[in-house]
Parts: sequence; C-alpha cells; structure tokens
Amino acid sequence: MIRHFLTGEELTSGELEALIERALVLKADRGASNALAGRSVALLFDRPSTRTRVSFEVGVHELGGHPVILREAETQLSRGESSRDTAAVLGRFVHAIGVRTGPHPVVEALAEHSPVPVVNMLTADHHPCQALADLLTLRERFGRLSGLRLTYVGDGNNVAHSLMVLGAKAGIKVVVATPAELAPHPLVAQVAGAQAGPGGSVELTADPQGAAAGAHALYTDVWVSMGDEGDAAGRRELLAPYRLDEALLRLARPEAVALHCLPAHPGEEISAEVLYGPRSAVWDQAENRLHAQKALLELLTQPAPAPPR
Repeated sequence: MIRHFLTGEELTSGELEALIERALVLKADRGASNALAGRSVALLFDRPSTRTRVSFEVGVHELGGHPVILREAETQLSRGESSRDTAAVLGRFVHAIGVRTGPHPVVEALAEHSPVPVVNMLTADHHPCQALADLLTLRERFGRLSGLRLTYVGDGNNVAHSLMVLGAKAGIKVVVATPAELAPHPLVAQVAGAQAGPGGSVELTADPQGAAAGAHALYTDVWVSMGDEGDAAGRRELLAPYRLDEALLRLARPEAVALHCLPAHPGEEISAEVLYGPRSAVWDQAENRLHAQKALLELLTQPAPAPPR
C-alpha cells in the first residue's frame, strides 16, 4: 500500500488500474464509501483553486470525513515555520494532508516528516490528481486504457509531466508535442518510460500535427500558467502552432475526444468550437476530479494489513 501520493510514481500499474476501477464504483454511487468516518483531512492551499478546492472538500465530506481548509497566510508556514514542523504537528491532528503549492520540494518535505499520508494537490512540477481524473475520463469513454494514444499539445508543464507518468503506467501511448524551449523535463520522461505498463510509452516531439494523427484524445493546457506571466508574450508566440482547434482534431481518430484541465482561455490554447463542441470531454474530466480523488483518499487511509504471525 502506498504511503504518499506526490507524483504518481508511487503506484504500481496494478494499483493504478484498481484505483480507476474503484473510482467508477464511487461515481456510480457517491455514498458507497464511508472510509473517512470520524477522520479529518487538512487541505493546504497556497495557490488559487476552483476544481481542486471544491472536489477535495466535497470528496472528504462524502467519504464521511471533515475537511480542514487552510489558505495561504492562515498557517505558520507563511511566517517561516518549517515544513518539517508543520507536518509533525498536523500529523497529530488529522489523518491525511493535501497540499496545493508552487515548489515541489514543499510537498516532498511535508511527506518526509508527516506521520500521515500527504497528497500533492498541485505543484509546479506535477499535477497527479488531475491525471487520475483524466484516466478515469478516458476509461469511461473508451472502456479501456491500455493501447490508447493520448496526445498532449502545448506547454510541457506539470500536467504534461503527470500525464506521462500515470498515462504510460496505465498502458497508454502518451505523445507530448511542445516547442523545444518548453519541452517537459527529460528526467520525468525517462522515469515515465521506465515505469510504463504493458503497451505504455512516452514520446516527445515538436510536431503537433504528427502527434495528433491517430490519437484517441487530444489534450492541452493554458499557455501562461501561474508564475509565467513575465514571459506571456514570448510563450504565446512559441505556442501559437500548438493550438487545439478543429483542424488539429480532424487529424485524430473520428471518435477522439478533446481534453483540457481548466481553466481555459477559448481562442488561445483551445478554440471555443472544440471546448464547447460535441467531442469535448472537458466537463466530464472536471467532474471526475471528485471521484478519482475519493478513490485515492480511500486507498491512502485504509488500515495497514496486519503483519503475518
């Protein structure tokens, strides 16, 4: 059983498959689990949030638990208390900790010193809970994950990283098309490829049209993320050829769907016609944050197996 969920690397292919299947059950019956009855989960938000905040808070509640929301400047972390001390204290109050922040080392430090599970709700390097929802969406649409071709176009950011790690582990052929200047971190791609499940793989390219050909799903994200505002004009110029529009979608399979983790900027990284069109799975994707995260919290907080006698 995994202890923390920071990048998705912690899960085996079998555990990931079981988690997605469990999420389908929890979606069909939102009251099917009471795994957090009598328990509390601290949710730390250093970054603005809509989907993450609501889906985690509702998810903890539906599992029978109590979410403790801590916004930026509401903890002593904002006044210099160490992650080590924060983790040690929170771990005596709550049964799990979720963190949405910028620097990835923050969640690593919390996990290192926390006596309870730590969940990465978002960092600048990884967004694994989003990728779980993405896999759930594809599983619903296609009835399987292994053998699918998922193409991501745009900025090689935290979303691209998590799609590579968890997508390849699920047996998906993940193709990431970005400008060379905004390519994903090569070490993440290397690890994702090494951990790929049967049929899974990772391919990096600068050719969005070639990447889109034959895809079951086309995925994009905003071109200017939080912290990138200083180079907004340069990023938009580099990424203009990577827009997810009708022309790109026509290169994919006839049954292909369009994905976006939101918030979106119609007319920039994705056209309004695709975002709101009949082939968009974006709104299912957003809803599936709730169900995938409930399955994850259930997994992380289940009692450890008794040692053999």
